[in-house]
Amino acid sequence: MENKKEADKDAVHEGLRILAASDIHGDTDLVKKLAEQAEKENVDLVVLCGDITMFENSTDKLIGPFAKKHKKVLLIPGNHETVATTEFLAEVYDPDVRNIHGYSVQYKGVGIFGAGGTTNVGPQPPIDEDEMYSLLKRGFDRIKYLKKRIMVTHIHPTDTKIEKFSRFVPGSEAVKRAVDNFKPDILLCGHVHEAEGLEEKIGKTRVINVGRKGKIITL
Repeated sequence: MENKKEADKDAVHEGLRILAASDIHGDTDLVKKLAEQAEKENVDLVVLCGDITMFENSTDKLIGPFAKKHKKVLLIPGNHETVATTEFLAEVYDPDVRNIHGYSVQYKGVGIFGAGGTTNVGPQPPIDEDEMYSLLKRGFDRIKYLKKRIMVTHIHPTDTKIEKFSRFVPGSEAVKRAVDNFKPDILLCGHVHEAEGLEEKIGKTRVINVGRKGKIITL
């Protein structure tokens, strides 16, 4: 096992290409457009940063268009769906769709870990800050030996420009602490619609609010 970890650590990431999006809120027309973009841009992964549904009214046609394009999908819950719903979506399209809430994956030498939900706002019950940090740490610990790492959350960190774009959606102290301690190369998040596309830095970490329209990231 240690030999494999050493080999993975030294592996060169081969231009991992990601389409990341958030806050789809059940918009099946938007999903079709994102799936077409994923195919056109020849991405390796699609990452959905929560709020895939709108109050869990329907899960139909929210993941299927990506599957039809033969795209691998990573997802986490937002504050509009439960972990159980996210797990259901992953199971329907297993093995090409993975729920990384509290977990991690490795692809092309890049470790990707995440935790969904929010710590301060509904409609789904908020997650305690300590639990949020624990979920992120659990995922990080499994890929921390890799040289390139991406963290995925729905909520943004405290003390960021993203936080200032909304008067009623504060950031998460746990997410900020995770960035400070784990130092991922990139944090992908959403939640604040008004900050869609905004990029900033915490230390050396690129913090990107990917938004509904999606963002192409290449490592």
